[in-house]
Amino acid sequence: MLRRAAGFAWRIVYARYLLASAVALGADLACFFLLLGMHMPAVPASMAGYLFGLGVHWLLSSRLVFAQEGERNPSDRMRQKLLFIASALVGLAITAGIVGIGNYWGVDPRLAKLVAVGISFQATYLLRRTIVFA
Repeated sequence: MLRRAAGFAWRIVYARYLLASAVALGADLACFFLLLGMHMPAVPASMAGYLFGLGVHWLLSSRLVFAQEGERNPSDRMRQKLLFIASALVGLAITAGIVGIGNYWGVDPRLAKLVAVGISFQATYLLRRTIVFA
């Protein structure tokens, strides 16, 4: 029974994380498309969009998704913020790498960005669930 309850709790956290990620992705893509429309090169535009979405994601993750884990003393909270930034740098590197490779191969930057979103989403979720908000 305890195992079943833990599985249910995990699914709720994952569902909230998906929702927070969807909102952050909307912010990321809006910024990305806006910058592409302003003729910014694809890789910097993808990185700027990612960083904007990251700010949205931090607010939602720390307040709504992993809120119980965030109720700690100030030094734990600072550690959590630093680990969140480190996980974001992993996601940023994945995003820039995939968009850069796609650009090199002549892939539409929007398609490359979508591939990067899927891969970086899973990587950052695992890092945040197991390290940042553990």
